[in-house]
Amino acid sequence: MSTTQSSAPTNRFSTRVADYLRFRPRYPEQLYAVLRNQLGLRHESIVADIGSGTGIFCEPLLAEGITVYCVEPNREMREAGEELLRGHAGFHSVPGTAEATGLPDVSVDIVTAAQAFHWFDRPKARAEFARILRPGGAVALIWNDRSTNATPFLLAYEDLLRRRAVDYEQVVHRTISAGDVSMLEQFFAPNPVHRVVVAEHEQRFDFDGLKGRVLSSSYVPLPDDERYEPLMKELRTIFDRHAENGTVAFVYDTVLYHGRLGGNDLQ
Repeated sequence: MSTTQSSAPTNRFSTRVADYLRFRPRYPEQLYAVLRNQLGLRHESIVADIGSGTGIFCEPLLAEGITVYCVEPNREMREAGEELLRGHAGFHSVPGTAEATGLPDVSVDIVTAAQAFHWFDRPKARAEFARILRPGGAVALIWNDRSTNATPFLLAYEDLLRRRAVDYEQVVHRTISAGDVSMLEQFFAPNPVHRVVVAEHEQRFDFDGLKGRVLSSSYVPLPDDERYEPLMKELRTIFDRHAENGTVAFVYDTVLYHGRLGGNDLQ
């Protein structure tokens, strides 16, 4: 059995960068509209995107001319983001973590974390966000929340992951479920946390695309792992059973949790 897959959060995606960049879902325009309307995002804002990865979330911000400090600890992911985003004048690549961003005190208007917050050391990240935020600054935590039961395909896919993936149960346990926001309430306390389901959207894949999407996930065994071939064989069976016109669909809700941290409000 291979031992090449690292369990350290900062290393889990090192061998998955190309699949992550190509096959992970983007974020709908409605999300950026909510950030503008509810968090005060504007052209002059300075954003720290924590766990920025390959830059999928922050690319539309940079395209609007917003200044974004992309804080990413994983070298391979960070370099992919630099390749994607280097043409934007407001892009700054930072080799930091959620707990130690390396950014100056009271230097940013909004802290964002897209598909990343569940990997953070929450108390240390909260202290760091409070340090770098300007008075009145906001935190936005974002997920593309994949449905596990919207279709027979997604039910079968979820069952496959629970039986064949390396540490899927542990990763799922770290994420925020739709009905349990107590951890986020504690993170933002004493201020309220606001939950917004922004939009439902989908990705459609042929089998090669589905395979790439699966391999972009840190809990899926890689080709040098003895668990890889059984998983892929079963994935093919599920695809053949459920594909319509040669494709299957992943269905997502984009979910935003946002609020302000104590000590950074204008009260």
